[in-house]
Amino acid sequence: MDPLLLAKAAAIGVVEGLTEFLPISSTAHIVIAERLLGFKDDGEVFAVVIQLGAILAIVACCWPRLRALVTGLIAGEAQAKRFALALVIACLPPGILGLLLNKWLETHVFGAHALAIIALTSAIGGVIILAIERRQAAPRITDAAAIPWRTALGVGFLQVLAMIPGVSRSGASIIGGMCLGISRQAATEFSFFLAIPLMFGASFLKLVKHRHDINADNLGIIGVGFVVSFLVALVVVRWLLRYVANHDFKPFGWYRIVLGLVLAILLATGVLSMAIA
Repeated sequence: MDPLLLAKAAAIGVVEGLTEFLPISSTAHIVIAERLLGFKDDGEVFAVVIQLGAILAIVACCWPRLRALVTGLIAGEAQAKRFALALVIACLPPGILGLLLNKWLETHVFGAHALAIIALTSAIGGVIILAIERRQAAPRITDAAAIPWRTALGVGFLQVLAMIPGVSRSGASIIGGMCLGISRQAATEFSFFLAIPLMFGASFLKLVKHRHDINADNLGIIGVGFVVSFLVALVVVRWLLRYVANHDFKPFGWYRIVLGLVLAILLATGVLSMAIA
């Protein structure tokens, strides 16, 4: 196995682990990293598997709460039922619309101007984060387990926006949740739990679709990316849960604006081409 190729796989695994659960768009960073490193992901299998690594980090970090949720559901606890219902309802809009619009998005959005769209949505998302944080409205909901089904449905519809490159799944759910009156901490926790079924489902469908692209030649690369993504995401998730307790998301807002501007410059100068191959 080519050591340089393994190093590139590890580097992209680091990028995935760092960006998947922060409101800065992992898609944008993975695409840029692959372009700059000259890494070709045939069939998107590598991207799917390293995303699975990041999801498992969420499961590991939230395992005590997940176990308590399952135990509560078995025991028939009202709070556990309410939380599970909120998660199911929040999954419906992105799940249904994702299946219906996936092919159209791959054809018309992930195409000739994909990176230009990412540059624009990165910058716009940054402005939105700054605007929402500046508003500083007192949250109505401070516990993720107490989110009403109507609010969960709103978060679900906001998740649909994450189908647009550069929007950020975590950003849509966390910042969107804050707009709906959920506290920063509760919105972050709800986003983590919501990521488990949504990302597992999306990854499973993609793996089934591209299963023939997995072979003995790329298993080593995929394995390295998976492990690195899991370990880095584990650190990031634990850090983010501590961070939101005492900090806002303004630094991420400024970062997105800078990212959008830098990406626009790279596109304008020809360093990066606009299309996602």
